[in-house]
Amino acid sequence: MNFDGKGEGRDPVAKVEERPFVVIGGGIGGLTAALSLARIGKSSTVLEQAPEFTEIGAGLQLAPNAMRVLSRLGLMEGIRQFAWFPHRLVIIDSKTAEELSALDLGEEFQRHYGHPYAVMHRADLLNLLYESCRATGKVELLPNKMVTEVKSDGQGVDVVCQDGSSYRAAGVIAADGLWSKTRRLFSDDQPIHAEYVAYRGTVPIEEIREIARMDDVVMWIGHELHFVQYPVRRGELYNQVAVFRSHRYQPNSDAWGTPEELDEAYKKTCLPVQHAVTFMQRGRRWPMVDRLPIPRWTDGRVALLGDAAHPMLQYIAQGACQAIEDAATLAEKFLTLGDDIPTVFRAYEAERTGRTARVQTSARNFGYIIHSGDPTTIMLRNYIFRNRRPNDFSAVEWIYGHDAAPHLG
Repeated sequence: MNFDGKGEGRDPVAKVEERPFVVIGGGIGGLTAALSLARIGKSSTVLEQAPEFTEIGAGLQLAPNAMRVLSRLGLMEGIRQFAWFPHRLVIIDSKTAEELSALDLGEEFQRHYGHPYAVMHRADLLNLLYESCRATGKVELLPNKMVTEVKSDGQGVDVVCQDGSSYRAAGVIAADGLWSKTRRLFSDDQPIHAEYVAYRGTVPIEEIREIARMDDVVMWIGHELHFVQYPVRRGELYNQVAVFRSHRYQPNSDAWGTPEELDEAYKKTCLPVQHAVTFMQRGRRWPMVDRLPIPRWTDGRVALLGDAAHPMLQYIAQGACQAIEDAATLAEKFLTLGDDIPTVFRAYEAERTGRTARVQTSARNFGYIIHSGDPTTIMLRNYIFRNRRPNDFSAVEWIYGHDAAPHLG
């Protein structure tokens, strides 16, 4: 398949370099996939289109389902150097400042799940994955590699880049994100805009200490908005995310979700939230976009992973966690089924599609619940929130208790 229809820059006589695996995309999902393969003795080449392996964004939440995998990959020591371990997840009414519900993340939680809940700067996790991949000696990391063509002939897969380089692999793992070109091999679907945007950023803790809640991950909820706060980078930075619905949304336009709309949306919140919003960085906004679940992620020797397979809204903080699970499950299938790549890829798909579809749908539903302006929905929601116990893990058990790779590590 030629993604851009042109194959720009391709040299038809360029040398084709052979690789066991090629991973398209050097984000958290792609690097976790490469590291997971390396841990079971398999080599790979990671092709990243950006000039360097970097992560755009700020904070990242790592629930026990992801921490379980990262621990088995040998990353806990590194994570502890950079992460912050909150005591609670808290939901607060953004108008009244009433605490509606909390999930206790302390000793009982950690005994139950075997792993803590961590928050990190995305760049810190990506750098840890990058250095861990390098240290294995089994992962080749190549930036400035924009893939333009993926062709499978049944015996292998040819991956062609815009600069004319070409790589032949026994298997290809496409972790090229929400706007994945490789996904076109499986579906002609389009991303779906939720008509919400997020402004994200970190603030040095010294500047915001008077309002920072260092023990909690806080979500302030309200009609058509929510605001998230938590520390990252050992508590040196305070991460904030301001999400709101834009009533100026227009397809194929960037003239919506502006900083002026941000200020207008948050005028109806309580004073602590209004004050916190003044610290937001306003130079970039992230539209809230997902896609509907699809039943097929693999075709012979090509497989999707992470947001390329199941992009989801970020409202339950599981996007990166599910990509990490994907990577571990893929390695797990090689361990348990052997080296026949099409067989392994089919088994990986069979195990992951149902679970990630449920997570995608749950993220959408949770967004509806927390953003609702309907009085009946709000009344029922708040009643349920107020009457659950902080050590009641039943609502998150199916997510946090999942073990994606019991034989890995």
